[in-house]
Amino acid sequence: MSEKDFIPVRIAVLTVSDSRTLAEDRSGDTLVTRIEAAGHVLAARHILPDDRPRIRDQLAAWVADPDIDVVISTGGTGLTGRDVTVEAHRDVYEKEIEAFATVFTIVSMNKIGTSAVQSRATGGVAGGTYLFALPGSPGACKDAWDEILVKQLDYRHAPCNFVEIMPRLDEHLRRKP
Repeated sequence: MSEKDFIPVRIAVLTVSDSRTLAEDRSGDTLVTRIEAAGHVLAARHILPDDRPRIRDQLAAWVADPDIDVVISTGGTGLTGRDVTVEAHRDVYEKEIEAFATVFTIVSMNKIGTSAVQSRATGGVAGGTYLFALPGSPGACKDAWDEILVKQLDYRHAPCNFVEIMPRLDEHLRRKP
């Protein structure tokens, strides 16, 4: 850590599930607890069914919201026919953060071995907003937050982090023609 001051970011959490309610959303609860414990702001929280257009539209709405810096979804990243969260994320991304999936797989391998190949966790950027799609288990959400996101969403983390480049994510939109 450095001498920099902590900068809280505003994070929206989306749980993708055909069956969970807010009362049963252990993965969402895991993320919310960690987000708030780290000093960040929970900007919004929703649950949606495994429906690509609805997920895409919610992600796009949050990207367009100036009060949201980061979107984290949980659920729908597997291989079954109903798992469409990754496709919805990619519908919204301007740029994919390929290394997020790689690092998540490394973290998962250390926890669940070769079963990590069944996850399609992903990360990207759109409209100056970071988006991350995590698996639907509380353990996967805990691992992604504790091993990757808590550090990359902390302005004090060295040698680099997502927060320090946030002001430049949409610089291409401000450039003169």
